Amino acid sequence: MNKEEKYDLVLALTEQMKEYGNFYITDTSDLTVAKVNTIRRQCFENDITMQVAKNSLIKKAMEAAGGDFTEIYDVLKGSSSILFSKSATAPAKLIKQLRKKGDKPILKAAYIDSAIFIGDNQIDALTKLKSKEQLIGEIIGLLQSPAKNVVSALQSSGGKLAGIVKTLQERG
Repeated sequence: MNKEEKYDLVLALTEQMKEYGNFYITDTSDLTVAKVNTIRRQCFENDITMQVAKNSLIKKAMEAAGGDFTEIYDVLKGSSSILFSKSATAPAKLIKQLRKKGDKPILKAAYIDSAIFIGDNQIDALTKLKSKEQLIGEIIGLLQSPAKNVVSALQSSGGKLAGIVKTLQERG
């Protein structure tokens, strides 16, 4: 790979890091070409982009992306593949599924919306993460619940509503 190709790869990795906001660095060393192709196919089916790159180029892309990736630099050893996805949990679920058939890929690190997860022991936690949309939905549901209870109580009181309003006015 010449200098220009390396530069282009670093630029592409940087853009993907910024675009996706989530990426997983895995160890896929010692896998056969057939196994890697199977993983690539499954990545494609799950809207995950897989890129194999040298660790030095991955580090340069992280530096160019502008985030704080210093914790990840230590895991950039050996063979590394990067999985990019809009979904924070899709790569973790895929890795977990692939591990049922073999011992690789191994999770080195994951970067999820500015949070860093280091080590293969984080897979289970990563599969259970909720998206921003899910969390916002839960918060809205929790906030609406008390208001719905008040409205329901007022509606169920029927004719008593006028009496409640009159009592409140007299106290004010």
